[in-house]
Amino acid sequence: MRKPTQLRRIHSPSKLLSPRALQCLQRQNPLFPYPKQTSRRSFTVPSKPLNPSPAFASSSIHQVPSRPHRIVVGITGATGAPYAIALLRLLRQLGIETHVVISKWALATLKYETTMTEEQIRSLAYANYTARDVSAPIASGSFQHDGMVIVPCSMKTLAAVRSGYCDDLISRAADVTLKENRRLLMAVRETPLSDVHLDNMLFLRRAGAIIFPPVPAFYTNPDSLEDVVDQSVGRMLDLMGIHTDGFERWDGFKQNKSVVRSAHANKVSHA
Repeated sequence: MRKPTQLRRIHSPSKLLSPRALQCLQRQNPLFPYPKQTSRRSFTVPSKPLNPSPAFASSSIHQVPSRPHRIVVGITGATGAPYAIALLRLLRQLGIETHVVISKWALATLKYETTMTEEQIRSLAYANYTARDVSAPIASGSFQHDGMVIVPCSMKTLAAVRSGYCDDLISRAADVTLKENRRLLMAVRETPLSDVHLDNMLFLRRAGAIIFPPVPAFYTNPDSLEDVVDQSVGRMLDLMGIHTDGFERWDGFKQNKSVVRSAHANKVSHA
């Protein structure tokens, strides 16, 4: 009958490893113990952590340089150019540095929907880039900014960002904004929406983008299209972490609905 195998209790690593293997472990892990029979000097761990010198601690690598608040604005050819102009004006009033990209078809739309020239629109921005200039600073993640707004956002640009096929500066800057975990707001302008449009929006929303259809808020009883635009632009800035009081916010029902309607009817009759 075969005797059961007896397990030997090993008290020292030297009975398992060769001296060369022990030396290798010692180099990899200073806390690994040497065998008792070794004549080498054991490693001692410092009792106090090493503090950097004052000159090293005060070097520029440990200091976060201050920079202005920056927002990248992309303007595509979809309808809704007044939203872009109102956004640029408000950001300029707030003292925020804007980096603007206007696509070729956006310039065509601006001529039909606004009375401003291209030079007047570009003068509202701190820096301007052409849509084909993919070597611009905003095309790199090393360029620091606080978020990007595409207003209005065409379905073509939406699809380009969703697929990662970024052949112009607007889609490339949006792609970089997503990968750098910065805020990306896309003011999509299309109706009705197909399955493709909705699928692209859902994909980008799950990727971290803010999908913002500029839907009017009629509870403010706007007097003009400018009031409608300002309310949507103010909501955009809220989502970008920028506070402004340039539009009316919902503050609950202040009076009876019939009174509100009659007051609004009086506004229309006197207009």
